[in-house]
Amino acid sequence: MKKDSILKIYNQSLALLTDFYEMTMSFGYWKLNLNNKESVFHLFFRRSPFQGGFTIATGLESVIDFVQNFHFDESDLAYLEKLLGPDKKPYFDKEFLDYLSKMKFTGQIDAVPEGTVVFPYEPILRIQGPLIQCQILESALLNLINFPTLIATKAARICLAAKGEPVLEFGLRRAQGIDGALSASRAAYIGGCNSTSNILAGKLFDIPVMGTHAHSWVMVFDDEMESFKAYATALPNNCVFLVDTYDTIEGVKKAIEVGHWLKKQGKGLLGIRLDSGDLADLSIRSRELLDKAGFKDSFIVGSNELDETIISELKRQGAQINVWGVGTNLVTGKNQSALDVVYKLSAIRDPGKDWQYKLKLSEQMVKVSNPGILQVKRFYDEYSYLFDVMYDINDPLQEGSLAIDPFDATKEKLITNELKSKDLLVPIFIKGKLVYKQPTLNEVRDYTSKELNRFHVGIKRFLNPHTYYVGMEKTIYDKKIDLIKHIRQSSSKKKL
Repeated sequence: MKKDSILKIYNQSLALLTDFYEMTMSFGYWKLNLNNKESVFHLFFRRSPFQGGFTIATGLESVIDFVQNFHFDESDLAYLEKLLGPDKKPYFDKEFLDYLSKMKFTGQIDAVPEGTVVFPYEPILRIQGPLIQCQILESALLNLINFPTLIATKAARICLAAKGEPVLEFGLRRAQGIDGALSASRAAYIGGCNSTSNILAGKLFDIPVMGTHAHSWVMVFDDEMESFKAYATALPNNCVFLVDTYDTIEGVKKAIEVGHWLKKQGKGLLGIRLDSGDLADLSIRSRELLDKAGFKDSFIVGSNELDETIISELKRQGAQINVWGVGTNLVTGKNQSALDVVYKLSAIRDPGKDWQYKLKLSEQMVKVSNPGILQVKRFYDEYSYLFDVMYDINDPLQEGSLAIDPFDATKEKLITNELKSKDLLVPIFIKGKLVYKQPTLNEVRDYTSKELNRFHVGIKRFLNPHTYYVGMEKTIYDKKIDLIKHIRQSSSKKKL
């Protein structure tokens, strides 16, 4: 059963979740009768996060909810009506506000399914429709894709470091606000985490929740042994003791004593948690004590500012941790505060006319956007994904088509029918109507895992990952180069 969306917690119109310049541009389009021009925008990023070799596209469910419920209510219009410009006159005409009051999205959105592994410059979303509608959606769509994609990718990296051992997400208290915490919990689950400490996320998304006790529980009682015994009495089926409030090894010994008491009650000591100190050394010593006392099945949870690098290093040192609790560094995407997702116009036309392809030019080639109406085709064999090719939907790939690396034209790939392939972007909205059947969160999570397994291990390593080949079909690549030359020549002539 589909659970509630993150956006539902606001219980109000979110049409004003946009930057002010989106509204001023839209007003300008309307005044100049440009609002019904048909446009195409692509949402993509330029660099994979965390200096990594892959990214997990996430956030589509929120995009769907936002677009389905997109409308300006009376309070939105009343707020816009009272906004004054520098001349102290209303920014927006009442006729424009009346136009907004009737606006619904009537265009088409294609997207990669949540959990798809994507790479720089590949469209995550393609938005096509009336110019004013596509423009107003920009900021919200960027917001809804950016953070979840960042966190799902971070979670996937952490889970790769854990090598199949459970990873628990418990970053609620350090997350960026309520919506940041909820988005992070959902995205972390997609990325491979097994559970969350965030009960609201558990309720909204049906994510398993997990938790034991904090240091404050131990400190409430006169001594540590009493606190463990009290917890075991109150919650005998959930005994994972936090053992480092005072002295870690002594805490382990006391947990073992209570574990023996639990055995007599027909219960068990699930495990202990280490939250400070030398986790490698302490876990090894704790494991020896637990095993010697007959608690070989009791697990050791490691926490305390963990991330993929630290987990990898702890494993290299032989740490005996088999459950990993990760909070701050996961839910904040620590070391990278945001993914550089952008939203660029790539084509425009008057209704019934030919498309005019557009690109954003820059002195840096990495900041030049791609023109056209793009699709991405992924090629694969029986075992692995091999390479991707971006192409224009008006020039479909064929046997013998050539793919060009957009940043090194000497790197080419010939398209043959020997390989299997699939298009990554699938229809989500057509003529404003939802046509996509949304998978459950567990289905998305399983899909993510299967997708990652199809890629070469080289792109998943943390240091100097391999670069996965993403090419452009030669026809659209040539159009891009010609368009760059044309814009530069026109600009040069105007200067003269």
